[in-house]
Amino acid sequence: QVQLVESGGGLVQPGGSLRLSCAASGITFNTNAMGWFRQVPGEERLLVAGITSGGNPNYAASVEGRFTISRDNTKNMVWLQMNSLKPEDTGVYYCVAVAPIRAWGQGIQVTVSS
Repeated sequence: QVQLVESGGGLVQPGGSLRLSCAASGITFNTNAMGWFRQVPGEERLLVAGITSGGNPNYAASVEGRFTISRDNTKNMVWLQMNSLKPEDTGVYYCVAVAPIRAWGQGIQVTVSS
């Protein structure tokens, strides 16, 4: 059974930073692409950042240059470093095992507000 457990969310002021962590288990982590999705009420979940099994990242245009996704295949961990946060970054962030295995974490709230 795949488990993805997120941590590190919370409330931050605009311009601040947060680092989300995701611990994965029950998956051959080093062969699976991973990602972070964001969902706001009334909208679908959208990809914020993805990373291949080999560590190649890709980002949504809205976060390019501000967010950094990384992974450690020896620890089964993936992170999302979020800098220069904006109110529009607010939402529930999900750690996702993208492919070949697809699975979702429970989600964690990030709120950017003064």
